[in-house]
Formats: sequence, structure tokens, C-alpha cells
Amino acid sequence: MFYSTFAHIFKITMKTNRIILNETSYFGVGTRNIIPEEVKKRNFHKAFIVTDNDLVKFGVVKQVTDVLDAASIPYSVFPEVKQNPTVTNVKAGVTAYAASGADFMIAIGGGSPTDTAKAIGIITNNPEFSDVVSLEGVANTRNKSVPVIALPTTAGTAAEVTINYVITDEEHVKKMVCVDPNDIPVLAIIDAELMSSMPKSLTAATGMDALTHAIEGYITKGAWEMSDMFELKAIEMIARHLPNAVENGKNLEARNGMATAQYIAGMGFSNVGLGAVHGMAHPLGAFYNIPHGVANALLLPYVMEYNMPAALEKYRHIAEAMGCDTANMNTEEAAQAAVNAVKALSLKIGIPQKLNEIGVKEEDLLQLAESAFADVCTPGNPRDVTIDDLFALYKKAYK
Repeated sequence: MFYSTFAHIFKITMKTNRIILNETSYFGVGTRNIIPEEVKKRNFHKAFIVTDNDLVKFGVVKQVTDVLDAASIPYSVFPEVKQNPTVTNVKAGVTAYAASGADFMIAIGGGSPTDTAKAIGIITNNPEFSDVVSLEGVANTRNKSVPVIALPTTAGTAAEVTINYVITDEEHVKKMVCVDPNDIPVLAIIDAELMSSMPKSLTAATGMDALTHAIEGYITKGAWEMSDMFELKAIEMIARHLPNAVENGKNLEARNGMATAQYIAGMGFSNVGLGAVHGMAHPLGAFYNIPHGVANALLLPYVMEYNMPAALEKYRHIAEAMGCDTANMNTEEAAQAAVNAVKALSLKIGIPQKLNEIGVKEEDLLQLAESAFADVCTPGNPRDVTIDDLFALYKKAYK
């Protein structure tokens, strides 16, 4: 849960913590084959598959539909999900689901299909939110989503285990972060074989997205012992497995390591929130349709440097989780080692280093800063930020 809305909506004290996870998850190569057993056990009848056309084109969806066909489970496919799904995209999905005769959904893809399925499922069972935009922030939905089985094909977003989703409001050019315990998938299938066809650039970007989740979740204002445990383990696993996953996409050990690591990171940040990296990344997606993982990956080292004074001791732990020997370093040196390790990893796997490299316009930076300041993730940042601070960070990352 995001820190600012969590404390306000639920009227809790700073000493009260809450954790929400999904019901069941399966991990390992080939675990998609468990779907028929779970469908039968849950008395589901017809699936509505939410995905994108590229995953259909490259045969990834077929790896799942072959399992359904073998078990004679009927389904219809909604392959229209966009890279950054929009309000219009969600409304089309709601209409298609209603016409399909399905009673559950299967989301196949990265964060976009799963986020879209969450929105479709919430609106279907809570039609008073059919405008979609009223779901922004913490929506007071009364009913659980249509059941969703989530099969991630990227190792980054952890949407299959989180209580949030992101939809672009194209009319107001903004990304809406929607936070709702009723949206969490009932079942997650973490099958690394579905990730083996990811190109290097996507593997790198989504992997750095997972690292951003872990680092921001570890240092956010809402962090506590349980979330810290998840995030530190995720950082350690990402540092170990991401370079190998990028270098050799068929390395199922590395793929499985990343698949598990991004899920672990999601277990933490979903419940404690994020920070300014995500607050700044969301406007880049809304303004320029930049992939979320790329935006996070590029911004992460710059925001880490800004946040260093507010999380010095935790930065030492980040450095150690990433393999740095900090035994002979003072606190400031160890903190800088954490930032340097993230920069080195980013460079090693080919992440763009400057915003002007990915089409951002300098004249938009102030408007981006204003949008980032209003983002639901930003208040969780460990060091408070102003619009001027965010503008300066965008400028530093620009060229």
C-alpha cells in the first residue's frame, strides 16, 4: 500500500503495519500446467484471456492456450492491451468480458495485461466505477474483482502479487495509480519458461524495474521489518541473476531467479509503497509512452543520490546485497558504493543513461516535475521533495 494514502484512508498509527498477499502462487519451469487443476478446484468454467498482440504473434500465449485446449477449458482472447494501458483500453476490455460469457480471467504478459485485467475485474464487479478514473488512489470498492489468474511473461512489475495497478488517463495525460486490496489475483503462475523469449532490452528494463521496486520499497517511509526482509533478498537475487538473464535469455536458472526476485520485491512494495523514482517515471509514460521499466531504470541512480542523506545505513545494506564489501568503508562511502553498484549494473546491461536519449523534451521538464509531485508514489520518498527538487532531478538526468 502506498504510504500517504494508507495512513490517511485507514486512520492507523505509524506503529501499525499491514501485509496483503495473493492466495496462491506456483513457481518453476512448466508450472502453467497446473492451471486445469486449479480451474477445476475453483469451479471456473470459461476463461477470458487478457494479453497483447505481440505475445500472441510470438507464440507465448499459445504456450498457455495449449494447456487449456488439452484440458478442454473454453476461452476467448482479448489481445488489445497497450504498452501503457489507457482508460479507453480498459473500457473496451470490460465490454468484451461482458460479451464473452467467461467467469474468470487469465492475464498473460507483463504489468500491462495484468493491470488491465485487474481494472476489468474490479469494474465488472463494481460497476459504479465504470468511468475508470474514479479508481485512482484508494477506491472504496465493495466487491472483489472477477477472479484473475496471472502469468507474468516479464520479470519486473510483480503485478501478480500486488494490490495496485496503473492505468493511463489519456484525457488528462497522466498515469493513475490505483490501490485496492480487492484487485489482487487469486492465483499467480510464475513460469520462467514464458519469459525465455524476452529480448535483451526488455529483460534489462524490466529487471531494473524490479530492482527499483526493491530499493524504493526498502527505503520508503512506510518500510518495516517484514518488508525489509523481502526487499533485501530481492536486491541480492537481482544483482546475481539479472546480468545472466540479459546475456543469455535461454538460461532458465537466471530467468527463474529473476522471476522469483521480482515477485519477492512485489510482496514488499505492494504493502509499504514506493518513492520519487516511480513518481517521476509515471509522467514519462503518460507524456511519451516510454516503457515503465526503462523510465525507472534510467532515473534510479539519480534519485538514489538525492535520497542518500535520508537512508545512509540502509544504503550500506543495499551495497552489501549487491555484492560490495563495505567492511572498511565509513557510512558515506558505503552509501556511495550502493549508488555506484546500481550505476554499474545499469551500464552493464545497456540501460539508457540520459532522458534526451529516449525522446524527452527539455521544455517539458517543469510540467513533468509538477506531475511527479502530484503522483501518489512521491510522498513515500524517504527524503521530502518539492517541485523544484524534482525539476532539478529531471534536469540532471536529461543530458
